[in-house]
Amino acid sequence: MRQALDEIEVSTRGQGFYEITGRAAEWVGGQGIAEGLLTVYLRHTSASLVIQENIDPDVQHDMLDFFKNLVREDTSLYRHIAEGSDDQPAHIRAALTQTHLAIPVRDGRMLLGRYQGIFLFEHRSAPKSRHLALHLLGD
Repeated sequence: MRQALDEIEVSTRGQGFYEITGRAAEWVGGQGIAEGLLTVYLRHTSASLVIQENIDPDVQHDMLDFFKNLVREDTSLYRHIAEGSDDQPAHIRAALTQTHLAIPVRDGRMLLGRYQGIFLFEHRSAPKSRHLALHLLGD
């Protein structure tokens, strides 16, 4: 059993979806591990990770709109507002999604479905620099 660990940085321009599938696939392919499990871990509490359709951008737009309606950016609803009206809603949205993903690897490639992509889901309005750990375990 072998393992590899690395970190990547993703710069965001505010709320939205940022696909990292290509970067993760390139890293996995360079590790020399044919079969195993990739863990992608986001080191933040106001963004999240999702596996979602990567063909039609309307999917990401609809999801963003859904989460904005589900968790409103209204400071009268929250105590934690020190960093602005999007701060606590960002934490709630992150809690409703995930900060890590587990993806099987076979033949040195992630076993994602045909239309699946890995996305960093940014919940804050301002640009951010996000750090993700990539951990691959296998043979």
